[in-house]
Amino acid sequence: MPYCEVGRYADGDKWEGVRLFYRRYGRGATKVLLIIGLAGTHDSWGPQIKGLTGSLEPADDEPPRPDEEAGAGAAGAAEAAPAEGGDAGGDGIEVCCFDNRGVGRSSVPPNKSYYSTAIMAKDALALMDHLGWKKAHVFGHSMGAMISCKLAAIAPHRLCSLALLNVTGGGFQCFPKVDGQMLSLAFRFLRAKTPEERALVDLETHYTKEYLEETVGSCTRRMILYQEYVKGISSTGMQSNCGFEGQVNACWTHNMSTKELETIRSAGFLISVIHGRYDIIAQLCHAKRLAERLLPAARMVELHGAHLVSHERPDEVNNALMDLIKATKSAVKPEEWSAQPENVSETGALISGRPITVTMRTDEGANATNAAVAVYNLLGKLQLSFLYLIGVIVMGFEHMRNIVKVMKPVRVAAIES
Repeated sequence: MPYCEVGRYADGDKWEGVRLFYRRYGRGATKVLLIIGLAGTHDSWGPQIKGLTGSLEPADDEPPRPDEEAGAGAAGAAEAAPAEGGDAGGDGIEVCCFDNRGVGRSSVPPNKSYYSTAIMAKDALALMDHLGWKKAHVFGHSMGAMISCKLAAIAPHRLCSLALLNVTGGGFQCFPKVDGQMLSLAFRFLRAKTPEERALVDLETHYTKEYLEETVGSCTRRMILYQEYVKGISSTGMQSNCGFEGQVNACWTHNMSTKELETIRSAGFLISVIHGRYDIIAQLCHAKRLAERLLPAARMVELHGAHLVSHERPDEVNNALMDLIKATKSAVKPEEWSAQPENVSETGALISGRPITVTMRTDEGANATNAAVAVYNLLGKLQLSFLYLIGVIVMGFEHMRNIVKVMKPVRVAAIES
């Protein structure tokens, strides 16, 4: 099995190595690194692997062809050029995806201090070094998009382009809008102890209701996906509490400073921010705000879908990713990339180079606007506190129920003498 050692951590008196499990697909001079999100494993990128390489058959054991090695070397040497040196069509695409630390077949460090988007970005860099990739297109989803942002800020010279799918800015932005549906999902998620229970919750958070209710043959898509989710979770096992808490800590502590965003914005590579407009996990407004801060390098692509828009609308997402690769190869300038006119495709994709900007008035109404922004921020913090309180109540209920079970008298049958 392909593993890459990316670092070490202290476990008591011992030092343990952190190993990442990874897979490679396809062959070609164009390199693509896929970084998955919270609780996800490498195979969550299936539709993109198929769309970019044409195959879901791993190529880990195949030696690279001499022309691929030459293409990769030339790509790394030509740092001044925005293109990666490979032909996205003729020479093919090689994709690598992996399990982040804390999930799947990768190591699970025991303390949440070993998890942050900066640490995990360095994991991704170490994997690129292990593969011998000097540059790559980096595409991330959700938490993986946060990691991708950190990677782009730490080593901008290693990126050919950047795609951020269903991204937020971390911290309070990781918390969804509070409504009845979300409270129900949060309650069920905390109670989920089996792959079957977890799969039911995941489906409702990942997809739109209309997509799940679509008929495929003699059953609904929900039934098909439910069976796939249960099988997938059962094969890899439920994520450990330690790994989940560590990855949540990485999301919660994630923050991109103005300096880091400026580094990314001015690095010269193109950026696509791709988002499902009905995402209840990562709200669309946060992605638009990030895209705006990355102008002129960023293009916003809004699709009809939810948090796992990469599965719900795979063709549109794959087309957007291929457009990014081809534009990079063609040396399209950032200003030209973001200046594309707003367009709504037949499939419902809204492509805009200039996100909607909220301007602050400078007249006497400015004070009212600033007050509204302050109230909005306060409500966001109260929303977080409310979610936290609900979580504490649910976990407290579970704890008390377990205590009652332990203390419940046991009936003992009388022994006849």
